[in-house]
Amino acid sequence: MAAPVEFYFDFSSPYGYFASLEVDELVAAFGREVEWKPIMIGSAFKASGNLPLVDQPLKGAYSRRDWERTARLMGAPYRFPDPFPVPALPPSRAFWWLDSKDKGLARSYARAVFLAFFAENMDISNPEVACALGVPLGIDPAEMAAAIQSPQWKGRLKEETEAAIAKGVFGSPFFLVDGEGFWGADRLWMVGAWLEKGGW
Repeated sequence: MAAPVEFYFDFSSPYGYFASLEVDELVAAFGREVEWKPIMIGSAFKASGNLPLVDQPLKGAYSRRDWERTARLMGAPYRFPDPFPVPALPPSRAFWWLDSKDKGLARSYARAVFLAFFAENMDISNPEVACALGVPLGIDPAEMAAAIQSPQWKGRLKEETEAAIAKGVFGSPFFLVDGEGFWGADRLWMVGAWLEKGGW
């Protein structure tokens, strides 16, 4: 079986959120699976010398408008979070803890986190909020709270981030298809074309 498409993202990334709504269906059409991989985008920015879009002159205002119109075009629930961006360490660590036990549950949790931040303005950087988002999925909040503070899952998130940077990942979302990198939600169509053609 062909290797999964790797989907790298930060929970505080609007384009990561939009990509999360479409990537599984797009890739499944070609008989492939997606491996979701949250990382610490701040570390990738440091490695590439980049800044968050909202902190860049001209690009900041453009991006806010683009996020709103992208949501309207997709029919996706969206409101600009406040504060933004936030360090998404709690849900990212929680994801890797869940992923070690049940990848499907981890993905459902990731979707809940994205929706909470970009549609419901919930502060996902707050560990209590991150844990509460797992309750409707049957996840024990005390167990998740312990995992968030565990050196094991702190280390796992750091390791995954470092491994992603070593592969050339510098933004969110970022897709690796059989080693070929595609950056941005607006490259999903190209991911599909690469899968269809087997590269070019």
